[in-house]
Amino acid sequence: MSEGRGSVVDFSRIQWRKSSRSTQEGNCVEVASGRAVVPARDFRNPDGPVLGFGPDEWRAFISSVKTGRHDLH
Repeated sequence: MSEGRGSVVDFSRIQWRKSSRSTQEGNCVEVASGRAVVPARDFRNPDGPVLGFGPDEWRAFISSVKTGRHDLH
């Protein structure tokens, strides 16, 4: 994954966490803390792709989820 102007981010050593509201079916997203990038991935596919959100974009995404803008079922 690229961050900023093409630098590579190593996600192998970060601490992933998931919501306490995750479903029993495992339909959840894991996130990790980051300064320039908030990484997010599919809990069921830890070796799969990682999406990187800027802090402002992450806050906007979380806000839109909380308001029901996305179909989460």
